[in-house]
Amino acid sequence: MVSERSRTEDMLEIQQQIYRYCRSMDRMDVALGYGVWHEDGGADYGEAIFQGTGRGFIDFVTQTHAGMEATSHQVSNTLIEVRGDEAVSESYVTAALRIRDGGQLKQVETRGRYLDQWAYRGGRWAITMRRYVHDFDDVRDIGAISIPGKMTRDRSDLSYTVLAES
Repeated sequence: MVSERSRTEDMLEIQQQIYRYCRSMDRMDVALGYGVWHEDGGADYGEAIFQGTGRGFIDFVTQTHAGMEATSHQVSNTLIEVRGDEAVSESYVTAALRIRDGGQLKQVETRGRYLDQWAYRGGRWAITMRRYVHDFDDVRDIGAISIPGKMTRDRSDLSYTVLAES
């Protein structure tokens, strides 16, 4: 049953969930990542990456990213179509991943798209199914870093303090 929500409010809530997903990946925030999917939601990143539940994917990525020095996920060109209590979206994603290969720092940059199915249940929008389409990637060596980063890959990151204050 469709509630009194507006289409614009629904689209904004879905967009915020997409952003929360990126934050959950970069801050290794499992609870935040779980909240992006409904408990019965699925994730299909292809046979080479992951196929299973959304929560299973969050666990998989958290383990995989734990050995990386930094990650940065951005989404853009998001299209959202709301259809009552269901919706679909496409978001272009760029993920930059910094890893050490021996003593060499490398950056893996992947580009693809999230094709998401959403449902409004229990007063919130969450993913029922995500399909990832991999477009391309590249790997390159990184030289000396001129400005050390201040980010942390957990909830001690400054962003949690700033957002809690607002």
